[in-house]
Amino acid sequence: MLRPRESRDLRIVSSELTLPPDARVAWAQDVFGNAVATATFTDAADQLVIDSLTTLQLSAVAWPVFDISATAIEYPFSYTDAEWIDLGALAAAQYTDPDHRLRDWARGHVRGEPTDTLSLLRDLCVGVAERVRYQRRESEGTQSPLQTLDRGWGSCRDLAVLFADAVRSLGFAARLDSGYLYNPDQQRGDTGATHAWAEVFVPGAGWITFDPTTRSVGGFNLIPVAVARDIWQIMPVAGSFTGMTDAFHTMLVDVAVERVA
Repeated sequence: MLRPRESRDLRIVSSELTLPPDARVAWAQDVFGNAVATATFTDAADQLVIDSLTTLQLSAVAWPVFDISATAIEYPFSYTDAEWIDLGALAAAQYTDPDHRLRDWARGHVRGEPTDTLSLLRDLCVGVAERVRYQRRESEGTQSPLQTLDRGWGSCRDLAVLFADAVRSLGFAARLDSGYLYNPDQQRGDTGATHAWAEVFVPGAGWITFDPTTRSVGGFNLIPVAVARDIWQIMPVAGSFTGMTDAFHTMLVDVAVERVA
C-alpha cells in the first residue's frame, strides 16, 4: 500500500512503482477502497527494492472549517440508523478495556453534557499528546491503548490507535490512516516520514482528520495512503519469501516529500 488515496483534497498527477527484481504486479482495491499492489516474483535475487514515486496535488487548508450537521454540533448525539449500519465495526472498540479505564480517561475530556462536539474531539486529540510522549519506535507491532497510557510513550501509530479507541468509547466511529507527513520547514532530505493518524466521522462534516502526534486537526501536510478499522490492516509493505531461515539481513526505509515548483 504505497499509492496515495485520491480525494477532493488530493489528486494524483502521476504514480510509478518500480520493483527490481522484475515482478508481475496486480492492482486491486480492498474493502476500504485502498489501492493494493500484489507483486509475484519468479526469479531468485539477493535483494528487493520497492521504489514508489508519486507526483500529486495537495489542496488541504491549514485551518479547515467543518460544516457539522445541526444534529451533531453538540455531544452526545446519535448517528442515524443507516449510519450505524454502514459505520458498523468502525464504531466498536478494537482493544479490550475490561475495567473501563480508557473510557473513563476519555470521559475526563467531556466538559459537560451537552458540550461542543468538535471542541471535545480537539481536546481529546491534544489530551493524547499531553499524556503520551512521542518516541520513534522501529520494533514491529502496535501497543494497545492501555499499554500506551500506562507507559506514557509511543510512536505515531500508538498515539493514533489510542485516540481512535478513546473516541470510540465515547460513541464515535473512527478509522486509522497510514501515509506520509510533509514537513516543509525541515531541511532537504528530512522533509518526509511515514506517519499514522486517525479520522472521526461527524455527520455533515464527514471524516475529520485528527493527528495526536502533531496535535493538529485537518489534513494539511498529511498524505493519506490507506485507511482501515485497525492499524494492522494498513501496513505499507507485507509479504513472504522462499529461502533460508537466516536469509533476511536488514530493511531500509527512506521517505522524501518535496515541493515541486
